[in-house]
Order: sequence, then structure tokens, then C-alpha cells
Amino acid sequence: MDFDQMKEEFLKHINSKELINATISQPRQKSNDLKRVKLKPIELKGVYHIQIEYQYERILKHENILLEKFSDSFDILLPQFRQIHAQFQHQNIQIQLSKKNKVLWKTEKVNDKKEINLSHNRKKQYLLDDSTPYPFLIRLGVQTEEGKVKKQKYDKFRQINRFVEFIHDSLEHLPKNRQIRILDFGSGKSYLTFALYHYLKVEKELDIRVTGLDLKKEVIEECNQIARDLNYDQLEFLVGDINDYNDENSVDMIVTLHACDVATDMALARAVKWGAKVILSVPCCQHELNRQLHSPALEIMTQHGLIRERFASLATDSIRAELLTLVGYDTQVLEFIDIEHTPKNILIRAYFTGKKPSSEQIERYQAFTHFLSAKPFLENELRDILKSI
Repeated sequence: MDFDQMKEEFLKHINSKELINATISQPRQKSNDLKRVKLKPIELKGVYHIQIEYQYERILKHENILLEKFSDSFDILLPQFRQIHAQFQHQNIQIQLSKKNKVLWKTEKVNDKKEINLSHNRKKQYLLDDSTPYPFLIRLGVQTEEGKVKKQKYDKFRQINRFVEFIHDSLEHLPKNRQIRILDFGSGKSYLTFALYHYLKVEKELDIRVTGLDLKKEVIEECNQIARDLNYDQLEFLVGDINDYNDENSVDMIVTLHACDVATDMALARAVKWGAKVILSVPCCQHELNRQLHSPALEIMTQHGLIRERFASLATDSIRAELLTLVGYDTQVLEFIDIEHTPKNILIRAYFTGKKPSSEQIERYQAFTHFLSAKPFLENELRDILKSI
């Protein structure tokens, strides 16, 4: 089978409307920011579409294509990759392409016909099941005693599950042969701190020690009481400020949720200096860059206070992510919870790799901050580490 025959045969299977899902992977160019593409069928307003999920280095994008137009998109995608794995109702197909487009096509018959789910809004499969009682969720008032999620708390339940997904994805980056040390700066009422502890300690049975830090004494006292009631003996809450906490030399995971303005940067700097393998940070209000921002080329935006504020917020998180990348982290900016629930829906996730930045990355960062007239607090906090690069 040659390349053109392969393409024609694969599209014939797609047009049969028997697709379950497919993954197109192994980019031909290492520099390609598009890492893989996933396909699945969906039905929109009664019309069959193929949903294309583009997985880039740091973001996901989705596009819904009418079946009759899918071949055009496939013609663009196929030259960029070397492998396709597709599940259909009656068979699985594996396609491998050589550098010269020599085709290796493997077919595996499926004994039991698979069902196709065309629903665009499939029921979310949570890591914490919405019909299972969890003592910490009951104690925090998210669930009833019978384990039913309270109607007014369902958004909080979704937020907790989204956070647990990030924790789950971080497992491979945590140490396996010793106790895992975790700090949560600005833990507040600690819904997510308790969720983190439950998932890692109770469900995954890992050896962990978790400290939540917050300024509100009454909240800290209540959280400590809940931890005692639940027998969470390796979870503690302390009254304190991020900038004054000096009780650690090494930490494995840092969580910082809604730390205001440069408090987020303080926490990120501490995480880097402590050698944290995992950083999960949800920023809150950001004023530093808003005050500094001066770029005549952007005045068409920055003349409007609301737009200036939003731009400064996005630029601040972009700078934070880039600085973490420069000091050796694989960093992504991800959606935390849906935009309709809160405008503060960005999470910065960083895994330490130790990879040194290229000169082009450094120059790109410097050009960006110079363009904005920005002197980031986090850059100053990390200046000794950045000088050593």
C-alpha cells in the first residue's frame, strides 16, 4: 500500500461513520509545537462532525469539522506526523509512516462491536465520583451524609475534581522512595488541600506530609480541627505569611491558590529555590505590571482601564510561566475551572526537568519585558539563578 492508497483507505473508514476515536502522533519535526492530534465523532444539531483536538506544547484547541470537509483538514495534518492509531466499531487500525512515507498498515479485528457516543456533552468521569461519599467532602459541607453532592456546591465539587486531575497528572514527577513534602501557600478554607491529601494519602496510599499556610487564625484553627476529626495525621495548618515561612530546605510540591499580586511570585520563587519538582499555582489579582506597563504601541488597548487590567494580568502570567521555563521547568498555562464560574481561571503548572534554556528563549523573554517596560518581581527574586544560566 502506497501513501495515497493509505490516505484514501483511511478516509473511507472515517466516512463510514464507525470511528470511536483516533490519535495522530509522532511529529516529523521535533520543533513542531503541535505534539499530537485526537479525533472523535460528535453530533451537533443533529449533524455528524469530526472533532479535532490539537494538543500543542502548552495549550489545547478544538475544531468541529463536517464529515465532508474532514479530508481537507486531514491533508494538512498527515504530512506533519508519522503515526495514526484509530479505533473503529469493528477494528483497530495502526498506521506507521517512514521518513520517505513508506506505509506500515496493521489491522486488528474487534470481536465485540463498540458503541459510538456522539454526544457533545458526555457525562464527565470524575476522579472523585459524584455518588460516592467522601468523609472530607461531607465534613466540608460539599456532600450530604449519603454522599450526594449538594446542588449549591456542585461548582465547588467540579473545581475540586479539576484540581485532583492536576494532582493525578503530577504523580510521575514526585519521589517514589521517600516521604513527599507538600506546601500549600494561601490555603484558605482548604477544600483543595483536603482533596490533595485524600487523593494522595487515602486513595494512592503515598507517604506524604502536607502543610497549609494562611493568615486567618480562625480558619487555620477550623482546618486543623477537621484534619484531626478525619485522622489526617500528616496534614497540618499554620498561621503565617508566605514571605516569612522559613521552615523548609527542600520541598517536592508547592501549591499556591489565589495568592494576591506578588505573593504568588514570592511562592513561585520559594518553590524554585527549594527545588520543588511540581508547582501548581492559581494567581489572583495582579497589579505590579499594570503599574509599570508603558508601551506606546499598545496604547490602543491600554488606554482603556478594563482592557489594560486584563492584558496586564495575562502578560504577568505569561512572564511567570516563561521565567519558570528559563530556570528549568516544563511549564504550561492551563484552564482551571470554566470561565463562567470565575474570571480567575488560569493555573500555572510546572514540572522540574533541569533543562537549560536556549539563547533564543532568553532573548525572547528579554525582548518581551523590554517592550512592556516591565521589571517583574519574580525575575528579581530569581536573579541569582538566572545569572547562573
